[in-house]
Amino acid sequence: MTETPIDRDHMAHALRLAARGLGNVWPNPAVGCVLIRGGLVVGRGWTQPGGRPHAEVRALQQAGPAAAGATAYLTLEPCAHHGHTPPCAEALIAAGVARVVTALTDPDPRVSGKGHQMLRAAGTSVTEGVLKPEAARLNAGFLKRVTQGLPLVTLKLAATLDGRIATATGESRWITGPEARRKVHALRMSHDAVMVGSGTALADDPDLTVRDLGAPRQPVRIVMDRRLRHAADSRLGRSAAAHPVWLVHGPDAPDTARVAWLATGATLIEVPETGGKLDLRAALAALAARGITRVLSEGGGTLAASLVRDGLVDELALFSAGLLIGSEGQAALGAMGIGALSAAPRPVLRQSQVLGPDLYSLWSLA
Repeated sequence: MTETPIDRDHMAHALRLAARGLGNVWPNPAVGCVLIRGGLVVGRGWTQPGGRPHAEVRALQQAGPAAAGATAYLTLEPCAHHGHTPPCAEALIAAGVARVVTALTDPDPRVSGKGHQMLRAAGTSVTEGVLKPEAARLNAGFLKRVTQGLPLVTLKLAATLDGRIATATGESRWITGPEARRKVHALRMSHDAVMVGSGTALADDPDLTVRDLGAPRQPVRIVMDRRLRHAADSRLGRSAAAHPVWLVHGPDAPDTARVAWLATGATLIEVPETGGKLDLRAALAALAARGITRVLSEGGGTLAASLVRDGLVDELALFSAGLLIGSEGQAALGAMGIGALSAAPRPVLRQSQVLGPDLYSLWSLA
């Protein structure tokens, strides 16, 4: 059965539900499900914090007997393997769902078409690919982790109109207004992890938590710290037992610093170095191996430039403040080694929004 305009409307509803899980469901994908019978919504659900229960289970529980004969709109192919829970494809079949409409095929080798096949074998009508591009953007982190072994990276920059993140003395609070800062917390909440470099950690002693948004689950707080210079008695160290802190370091990090950080409850991740610096691709691969799908990088200019230079940034979240500091201020990006305009990355603008006195724009680099 081919898709209809009504199918697209219901899938858009399912995608809005799926977005509620971003930042809360890793290593699972954020999935939305809407059950329609007789033109009415009889059940809906989205992946719950921690990845369980799945969206389909929540929607079927809500619908009860009304699920029989209904159409299920799913942003991702239902799972077909036995893991912590039975396959969702089996649950849809057992509930008597007559038709399943999906946006994406799950690239996970344990599923990858098997869910669709299971449904069709049971006599359930299946329509695939409805709002596929929109669904792929929403779950870009999960898809990248499964297919490339890397998380999606969003680079956040808050800069003046002339591209400065602080004055020459290091003063940066606050370049942007309260509306922009609240948006930053919303970005943190929609990512699995927030990442900074050691320079930012040392200069700011950040907390990196989500505040004032009722976050059900805090992001993992990550410091790229080759020599573990950031002190274990910092704000991150003192709160590591309450909210996860991971430190990515090199092989030569001092044993005394390792012991001190482990005592806080933090997780230490050793990765190789290249040219006296952490191998960022290996570092991100190590995060993905631990289930991380979406990383918000809030590091300073050095880390930001390294990520862009290595082609590891997927999205740029730029907050532009109506200030002018001048060339003596600290640049938003460190040295990129670009000698010709033809070699410069050219992000594509995806959206923009006025936030009080500031301008927020989201750009795609991937």
